[in-house]
Amino acid sequence: MTTALTRGAAKAPAVLVLEDGRIFRGRAYGAVGETFGEAVFSTGMTGYQETLTDPSYHRQVVVMTAPHVGNTGVNDEDPESGRIWVSGYVVRDPARVTSSWRSRRTLDEELAAQGVVGISGVDTRALTRHLRERGAMRVGIFSGETLADEAELLARVKDAPQMKGADLSAEVATKEAYVVPAIGAKKFTVAAVDLGIKGMTPHRMAERGIEVHVLPATATAEDVYAVAPDGVFFSNGPGDPATADGPVSLMRAVLERGTPLFGICFGNQILGRALGFGTYKLKYGHRGINQPVQDRTTGKVEVTAHNHGFAVDAPLDTVSETPYGRAEVSHVCLNDNVVEGLRLLDRPAFSVQYHPEAAAGPHDAAYLFDRFTALMEAERA
Repeated sequence: MTTALTRGAAKAPAVLVLEDGRIFRGRAYGAVGETFGEAVFSTGMTGYQETLTDPSYHRQVVVMTAPHVGNTGVNDEDPESGRIWVSGYVVRDPARVTSSWRSRRTLDEELAAQGVVGISGVDTRALTRHLRERGAMRVGIFSGETLADEAELLARVKDAPQMKGADLSAEVATKEAYVVPAIGAKKFTVAAVDLGIKGMTPHRMAERGIEVHVLPATATAEDVYAVAPDGVFFSNGPGDPATADGPVSLMRAVLERGTPLFGICFGNQILGRALGFGTYKLKYGHRGINQPVQDRTTGKVEVTAHNHGFAVDAPLDTVSETPYGRAEVSHVCLNDNVVEGLRLLDRPAFSVQYHPEAAAGPHDAAYLFDRFTALMEAERA
């Protein structure tokens, strides 16, 4: 929810107002105007371009915990979608000089060009500590002609919609189906339900000989099976999974047929709901490229990329009976024991709460695409 009035006035005063009344002052960064969203923090030291263009950040104002942001500028190869999705951007020390042979423009210029209102010069450590203690909350960033007295700014923030109960996946998903062809010989066909998919995800499948048919978030079972899929994929995406009744119904139809199924992030929450588990809002979520997760099927610990503010409420140490057979928690976050993955023991279906495509982020979880491929190979055999 952004209103950008002017661009390029990076020295204009700016104010960040949290819904609990805490105020931070700084300078405009990117577009000048006003914006609203949910204040969240991302702990990655690199990968800001992939973060900005991740559709899962729709309607969120991202606070970068790394103090120096923008060093490598912006290029035309790393975006994960066709636009910046964050509602606002908060940094401490924006880079004064861009240093990368791949850079085409500065981050400040890109934010301004796309109308993204930001603020710099903020004590992001203090802001992050506040969000950890009080939880993610609504926030507004104001600069230029939108500035007013503090009481009025706080009232505007409190009028903004909350993330809980927000149904956002259809707002960021493709409107028309498209195909990402297999790289090399085609081995499988996958129907990918776009709930906010990142560009690198179908590419990782294409690298494994998979032809990916990316379908809108509103796809039906008829749409999915019209492409004769060997497997079905449910992507990441924004919003409250409690609102995603359509995708949950679709996933249940896939589970009924026994088609190999893989979900990530929002797709993990959809699988949780499809199996009968609840979901809940985390206090401040997991965001960044340095989150430790244990794969309980192997005992290995992975450093993983996250972007989620909701989680599945499933028992960690018990095999659960579901309408589709037995299910268990396959992955768990080592920081706080949040459920980070599910798998069915009697059907070919699994999911993880994080982003294995490694854009941006570590490559520890790339094996999950191979695990999906193995499920399709076993089903074909």
